[in-house]
Amino acid sequence: MNMKGQNKNSLFKASVATGSARGRVNLIGEHIDYNGGTVLPASISREVTVGLTPRADDLLEISSSRFDDTVSRSLTEPANSHWSDYIVGALSLAHKKGWIQSGMNIVIDSNIPDGAGVSSSAALIIAIFRACLALNGESKDPKDVAILAREVETDFIGVPCGIMDQMATSLINPGQALILDTLNNDTQTIDIPDTWSFITIHTGIHRKLSDGRYKERAIECQEAKELLKQNDLCHITPEEEAELTSLPEILQKRVTHVTSEHKRVLRAIEAMRMNNMALFGQLMVESHKSYSHDFEASTHEIDLLIESALTMGALGARLTGGGFGGCMVALVQKTEKEQWMKDFAARHKNVWEV
Repeated sequence: MNMKGQNKNSLFKASVATGSARGRVNLIGEHIDYNGGTVLPASISREVTVGLTPRADDLLEISSSRFDDTVSRSLTEPANSHWSDYIVGALSLAHKKGWIQSGMNIVIDSNIPDGAGVSSSAALIIAIFRACLALNGESKDPKDVAILAREVETDFIGVPCGIMDQMATSLINPGQALILDTLNNDTQTIDIPDTWSFITIHTGIHRKLSDGRYKERAIECQEAKELLKQNDLCHITPEEEAELTSLPEILQKRVTHVTSEHKRVLRAIEAMRMNNMALFGQLMVESHKSYSHDFEASTHEIDLLIESALTMGALGARLTGGGFGGCMVALVQKTEKEQWMKDFAARHKNVWEV
C-alpha cells in the first residue's frame, strides 16, 4: 500500500475515527520538566492526524503518508526500535484502558518533522488517544491523557522524559504559551503578545531522543538528586546549593543549568506578561549559553547558528527541545519576521522554518 503523496482527505475517508494533535516549541525551560521546574512551551502550526478502523483480530496494520509500506504489528508486541513503536505502545495502553477492544488499521499523516525537538512523538501519541476516545464517543481530561502519553514514552519506548511535551500537545491553543509547573502539574495559559513572533527553525541537524544522550543527561540529574537527597533539583535550598561543590564537576554543571533555568523561566513569564520583549530575548540568550556550557546539550554548529541569529537582529535565540540537534527558536518583531527569516535562510542553506 503506497500512501506517499495521497490527498489527506482521501487518506482518512475510510477511517471510522480520527484524532489530531499539534507539535510544540519550548520557548524556554529545557530539561527541567523532570526536575520539578516550570516550563513555557507554545504550539506550532504543524500537526499529525491519525485515522483508526477496528479489526476483528489483534493485529495493527500501520500506514503512514511518509513511508511506502504498511507495517504489521501486534497489540502484544514489545518495542523493537522501529518508528511504529509509538503507535504500538499507544494502542497497547489504550487497549489496557478499555478504550479499544481489538486491533486496528491505522493511517497517519504528519507534517511535524521527526527528531527536531518539536514533540512529534508526543503529538502522535496524543492524536492516537484522541482517535481511540472518538471511537467510543468518550472524552477525558486533557491532563490525564497527557500523563498516559508520557507513560508510553517512558515505559514502552524507554525514554526518561518529563511531562512537558505531552501537556503542551494536549492543552495549548495557537497564540498561547503554557505555564506548566511540573512540581504539581498546575497549568495556566498566557497570551503571546501580538507584536512578538517566535520563529521555529530546523537547524538541519537531526537527532533522536532514543539515541542515548538525552537519557544520559536524565541519569546525571538523577545522580545529583541522590547525592543531594533532593528529588526536585529546581527547588534546592540555599543550603543545598552551598553543597554543590561536593558533587563531581560534571554534576555541578548539570545542576547549575537546571536551577538557573527554572529561575529564568519565572522571569520570562513575567517579561511576557509585561510585554517586555527585550528582557524575554535576553533570557533566551542566557538559557542557550547555560544549555550549551553547563548542560552540554548543544553543538558547535548550533552555537554558531544562535550567534548568527542574534547578529542578524533577533532579540533572543536558543536551541529548543531535548538537545544535540533539531530546532532552534528565535524571537523577532512580528513585522520583521518574513524578511528576517528570508535573510537567515539565505545565509544558512540547510535551515528551514518549521
